[in-house]
Amino acid sequence: MHMAKTSLLFIAWIVSLLSHTACQAKVWQFEWEVGYVYASPDCEEKLVMAINGQFPGPTIRAKAGDTIHLKLKNTLDTEGVVIHWHGIRQQGTPWADGTASISQCAINPEETFNYAFEVDKAGTYFYHGHYGMQRAAGLYGSLIVDVADGEEEPFHYNGEFNLLLSDWYHKSIYDQMVGLSSRPMKWIGEPQSLLINGRGQYNCSLAAHLIQGSSTCKLTKDCEPVVLQVLPNKTYRLRIASTTSLASLNLAIGNHKMTVVEADGNYVEPFSVDDMDIYSGESYSVLITTNQNPSSNYWLSVGVRGRKPNTQPALSIINYLPNSPSKLPESSPPVTPVWNDYAHSKSFTYKILAKEGTPRPPQKHNKRIALLNTQNKLDGYTKWAINNVSLALPTTPYLGAMKFQIKHAFDPQPPPENFSSDYDVMKPAKNPNTTQSTNAYVFQLNSTVDVILQNANAIAENVSEIHPWHLHGHDFWVLGYGDGRFQEKDVSTFNLKNPPLRNTVVIFPYGWTALRFVTDNPGVWAFHCHIEPHLHMGMGVIFAEGIEYVGKIPRDAITCGLTGKMLINNHLP
Repeated sequence: MHMAKTSLLFIAWIVSLLSHTACQAKVWQFEWEVGYVYASPDCEEKLVMAINGQFPGPTIRAKAGDTIHLKLKNTLDTEGVVIHWHGIRQQGTPWADGTASISQCAINPEETFNYAFEVDKAGTYFYHGHYGMQRAAGLYGSLIVDVADGEEEPFHYNGEFNLLLSDWYHKSIYDQMVGLSSRPMKWIGEPQSLLINGRGQYNCSLAAHLIQGSSTCKLTKDCEPVVLQVLPNKTYRLRIASTTSLASLNLAIGNHKMTVVEADGNYVEPFSVDDMDIYSGESYSVLITTNQNPSSNYWLSVGVRGRKPNTQPALSIINYLPNSPSKLPESSPPVTPVWNDYAHSKSFTYKILAKEGTPRPPQKHNKRIALLNTQNKLDGYTKWAINNVSLALPTTPYLGAMKFQIKHAFDPQPPPENFSSDYDVMKPAKNPNTTQSTNAYVFQLNSTVDVILQNANAIAENVSEIHPWHLHGHDFWVLGYGDGRFQEKDVSTFNLKNPPLRNTVVIFPYGWTALRFVTDNPGVWAFHCHIEPHLHMGMGVIFAEGIEYVGKIPRDAITCGLTGKMLINNHLP
């Protein structure tokens, strides 16, 4: 009897051990090469930045708790490269965040860099270039993190699709950057097309293409429309992310409502909409039910919001099987809301609330800073500035310079934490001139910081733009929004009960947005407008915390620039 009991216990121990081993997190190994290829994303052949010859780049799919090991080789002829893993918090691996001059050196041509990091939370994410304006050249792809083994999503679906939205310019990023840095500035203008999973049609009617022989489009495999094949009376999850360079977008599906269930890798209280706004840097999951007439197909339409559109909507087909994908929908594509109907945009944004069970924010903050977004002039050059300081990145990454306390690597003077009490956000600045600096805010570790993002009038009269802001290394709680200038009395309107956790948030024209986050991730993190030309023109700041607790940093991440050589000579073995 005793031996039988011992044997049973031994068997139970073995089963438990095997079960634990089976559920252990995996390590995924990738080898990528970044280079230019010829492709026709919108049916016009151009140079596109690709990974292993693929545009968009390969989709990474892993489970929460898994580790990504990725060896990245730069095969570009004349420029560096890095890749940022958008929405991945990089706990313990700040050097893997993929931000040139902030967390790492740019990878030089024919050199390699090894990224290693944990994907710690399920959700819809993506990756993209974070050097110069390489995201606008096509350096991006999807990163999907499924729930860990033994865990379940808080909603049910029968299948899923991944939609990576982007805009596309025929003008090269070098042409764009030189124009933005010229005096006077040459603005990049509106994109020529919108892309869904890297495919769009420029001067080419999708509807005409679907009627065989009636289109003059030169459609290739690169630009043929995306078709989502579904079965009737099923529920599908659409994972949607925007990596646009400039455009704010709106997505709608003919005759189908969408239920929003995830935002930036965080579950939200489900709510139903006919259409949804998506700003650059944001990601969502929505559920659709295929309960419409099964003998028809339906349009999925993506159009421009927040700027006077000069770009045709992107179209895709929801193909109810067994219908042919070439069968035209019976109704016209959904019409994008008027570009400057901000009440419509706010109505959607204000509905996004945390699902019950989401961690709540600390009830009080330790520190508050207010960041004023303005367009300014610097020696005649047009810049964007934060509290009248335009961001200029150093040659040696902040991470190494701060970790080893290297002098002269960046400006040690703390940037302004507020702006003038008499600044009128509704009018152009009385003094449009700005300064330039490395803009690094240093916070105490494990403190609670409130950030008030304040939008204002640009240089021109009656102009205030949408700015989606993205924070690296953290999620933050969105405590509230408001119109006009933020005032102390607005604190009483903060949502401390169920504010959504996000990593990207919009500031509406002439408005403010309030965030709260905890500085619990030692490292140096970018916080910036996700519109590519705006960041290029200085709209960003740097947040640093707990640098003394950062572990061993790979040598090749930080040994560039003049002060990087000091690291080699004086600190690194």
